[in-house]
Amino acid sequence: MNPSSNKPLLDIKGLTVSFATRGGAFRAVDGVDLQVAPNEVLAIVGESGSGKSVAMLAIMGLLPWTATVKADRMMFDGQDLLAMTPRQRRALVGRDVAMVFQEPMSSLNPCFTVGYQIGEALAEHTDLDRDARKKRVIELLDQVGIPDPARRARAFPHQLSGGMSQRVMIAMALACKPRLLIADEPTTALDVTIQAQILDLLQALRRDTGMALVLITHDLGVVAEGADRVLVQYAGRPVETQRADTLFVSPHHPYTAALLAALPERARQGERLTAIDGMVPGQFDRPTGCLFAPRCPFAQPECHARAPLPASDALGRALCITPLVDGRPTPVAMEAQAA
Repeated sequence: MNPSSNKPLLDIKGLTVSFATRGGAFRAVDGVDLQVAPNEVLAIVGESGSGKSVAMLAIMGLLPWTATVKADRMMFDGQDLLAMTPRQRRALVGRDVAMVFQEPMSSLNPCFTVGYQIGEALAEHTDLDRDARKKRVIELLDQVGIPDPARRARAFPHQLSGGMSQRVMIAMALACKPRLLIADEPTTALDVTIQAQILDLLQALRRDTGMALVLITHDLGVVAEGADRVLVQYAGRPVETQRADTLFVSPHHPYTAALLAALPERARQGERLTAIDGMVPGQFDRPTGCLFAPRCPFAQPECHARAPLPASDALGRALCITPLVDGRPTPVAMEAQAA
């Protein structure tokens, strides 16, 4: 898969998100840079607490009042998201940029039929009359593979399975033909068969409509099958960006390598599954140097003393003092950073 254009549809530089807490400001997202081209699939991976969803909610403008969003640049198709008024942002979100949320059963309103809820997006962002909206709702439900769409449009969320509810959320997001779709853990809590169907559906819709797709996931198997590029996040910071086809062969950040080593299919028969010791640092236990240093098998004294700078593009933008090459640290990169 290749992006259809080199010009980014979404262009983010230096995104930070902080939340006001009783213990002071907590920075959940710290210096995220990302670009997404038209028709490209960017996967964002990392453990829970990595700031994946928070970064995307910041782009959507859906964070609570306790959040402070800053960025050097936050552009969508040449439009400055930071300079937009709330009214302008509402006009953009749901029309040109849409999001499939992580929990469909809690994202859908239990008091209204799914057809009514999809129709709300059409009423907000299009000039379709009531009859045309009803027809479009049925078309959308059929497009996402829901059988007997006219009857399902009259159903309430509790009358649908998890897989059906996820398809409804996708139909709602696609209602206004967005140019960018953000899918937040779209296969969470679904069985393996339904997971494959949802992922195939997203890829088919991307190919048919030309939209860009940001896929938030912790499942590296999903990444291997459908992503063009991968952004790996750890404790709110982007630690590696690389093409998906090379990431699995040659990860450059020790955290990425540890995630890949923990895949069940890479375990040897008769041996325990590989795990990453420790936990993602929280608000009050963030280390002085590299955030991953306390868990890193390659950590050097310097890693605990100062924060790393991103490596060169040739090393896939790994945020590491000694990026890995062929599974081993690179002293040359360490000397370059010291200089």
